Amino acid sequence: MAPTITAAMTNSQEHLTLNHKLRKPLVEKLRRERINSSIEQLKSLLGPEFLKQQPESKLEKADILEMTVCFLTKLQQQNQQQRRQLNCLKSTMACFDDNLNKAEISLSSTVQSTTDEDPDCKALWRPW
Repeated sequence: MAPTITAAMTNSQEHLTLNHKLRKPLVEKLRRERINSSIEQLKSLLGPEFLKQQPESKLEKADILEMTVCFLTKLQQQNQQQRRQLNCLKSTMACFDDNLNKAEISLSSTVQSTTDEDPDCKALWRPW
């Protein structure tokens, strides 16, 4: 008697379940290693910041993550403040440039009007 389709499917599912059960601990171990490696990298990158806050205590993973979040939040706030200052400086420069252009136009029109008043008179007028 030939095996039925349902029997083949049951064998296949049992094989997948067994394969999954064997792989799951290995995959979990690799995942934990990645997490621990990343936390160690954070700790080394932000080492001076950690030493300022807790110089002699052993840091737990949760402490490292909390300090990293705090540090990144401060960094983001500084970045936003610098952007606001830069935008303010840009608007001040634009206003300065606009006023400078107006002054140049006014000055050039004043110079032109004084030279255009009497084009025939090129010598200075002297009353004596």
